[in-house]
Amino acid sequence: MSDYSHLHPQSRPIAAQDNALREDWINRPRWIGYPRAHEILSKLEDLVRHPRQTRMPSMLLLGNTNNGKTRLIERFIRQHPVKEDLQNDYVHAPVLFIQTPAAPTEAALYSEILNAFYERVPASSLDAKRDRAMHVLKGVRLKVLLLDELHNMLASNKSQQQQVLNSLKFMSNVLSISIVGCGTGDLARAVSIDPQIQNRFKPLVLPNWRPDEQAYRDLLASFEVVLPLRRPSSLSSNTVAHKINAMTEGTIGEISDLLNLAAKQAIRDGTECITVKELNSCGYVPPSDRKKQIASL
Repeated sequence: MSDYSHLHPQSRPIAAQDNALREDWINRPRWIGYPRAHEILSKLEDLVRHPRQTRMPSMLLLGNTNNGKTRLIERFIRQHPVKEDLQNDYVHAPVLFIQTPAAPTEAALYSEILNAFYERVPASSLDAKRDRAMHVLKGVRLKVLLLDELHNMLASNKSQQQQVLNSLKFMSNVLSISIVGCGTGDLARAVSIDPQIQNRFKPLVLPNWRPDEQAYRDLLASFEVVLPLRRPSSLSSNTVAHKINAMTEGTIGEISDLLNLAAKQAIRDGTECITVKELNSCGYVPPSDRKKQIASL
């Protein structure tokens, strides 16, 4: 999925004669804000501001693949960068974002945390890894730990899953930090093996977009504003909106990919707007078709 960083519409190269310049503009990262994303960002901000206590609030951010979870988290992280004072050997990291290992164990989790700070990972015992990770997190005064792809827990056995959950609960309790687990709907099933953890992690869902919802039409209108085409595309019209939703299966990453390809096609064929013709001829392959192609190999 494209990374959306806010671009002012009036700064688009709409009048540029160089089509390559406009296509390059389409490839640039941009942020398309929408109400659910702003709501989740607000809840994440609440975690940063929350006073420390023994039982800190935590969350699960759930959604299908390519539906905006990681990009939303990355935007949140950019709002809370690491602050360094090399002269005084001082580092303040209010937010830490790590990838959950493919087959997570408690030891692998602590290693990922230490690697994020370029710290040496003890080669000895699990206790040594845990102690070092806790020391580092306390030193940077962490407030929120975010774990992407936490549903990877399901690749481990039940005992390892429980150990990972226990370690998250331990870190949250001892350091008084909030933890945000990001993943697909399977993550809710993984967390359910521990009732205490399940009760502590409040779910936030990024649902797939539905063609008849006004929020979806508003999203398409926002995309149209930032695409550098010379003619209006009416993306939010009934026919085009339903076509886009059917092709992309309703995830924002796929919507972005399709509209980028269709906008480039509209520039190349001179139509200067996205119609059903551009959607069909731009070379986009829907997710289900890609899975069928792979399965047939």
